[in-house]
Order: sequence, then structure tokens, then C-alpha cells
Amino acid sequence: MQLKDPSLFKQLAYVDGQWIGADSGATFDVTDPATGEVIARVADLGAAETTRAVAAAEVAQKAWAAKTGKERANILRRWFDLMLANTDDLAYLMTREQGKPLAEAKGEIAYAASFIEWFAEE
Repeated sequence: MQLKDPSLFKQLAYVDGQWIGADSGATFDVTDPATGEVIARVADLGAAETTRAVAAAEVAQKAWAAKTGKERANILRRWFDLMLANTDDLAYLMTREQGKPLAEAKGEIAYAASFIEWFAEE
């Protein structure tokens, strides 16, 4: 894959601050619908990993709620900025995974980022 920032391409799941695979080692293929090429093998998490993810999210929500509005806004703004800075790579990944035109993928990223920006400003 031709990415400016290859670190954006993840095949693991982010749970409790760590990138993890399935406990069983299971994965499933992600294919480019235009070519049928396998572009990734991603972690196929089961019930145990999902339960841990939900528990971690509950803990994280409490920490998030304890932050000031300004702290939360700064985090959301940084996320927005990162999405825009990485639009080309994110759009490329979307195009490979979903088969949609690159211009449409870029538009979806900008649209999604606009929601994050809106919440950062509220």
C-alpha cells in the first residue's frame, strides 16, 4: 500500500490503550472489492475481547467525564486536525476497503471530521 503514514494502517483492535489481536489468534480477510486482492487480515475478536473492550470503555468514560470542557475540546480538535492532515491516506484506505471513488472517500472524511469539529466547539 502506498501511504504517506503507514502507521495509520492497523490490523489489530484498540482496546484499553493497546493494540490487540484475538485471544484465539483468529483473523479475517479484508479484500479490495475492485480487484479481490486481500489487503489486510484483521483481528477477529470474540466475546471475551468484546467484554474487556466494553469494561475498558466504561472506565474511560469516567475519566473522560472528569475532564474539563476545554480539555475535551482540545482532544476533539486534535482528532479533527489529524483527520484533515491524513485525509489522503484515510481516503486511500477507504477506497481500497470499500471500492468507492477516491473523491467520495475524501468527502466522507471531511464530512465526518466536521462533526468532530462541531462537538469540539460545543
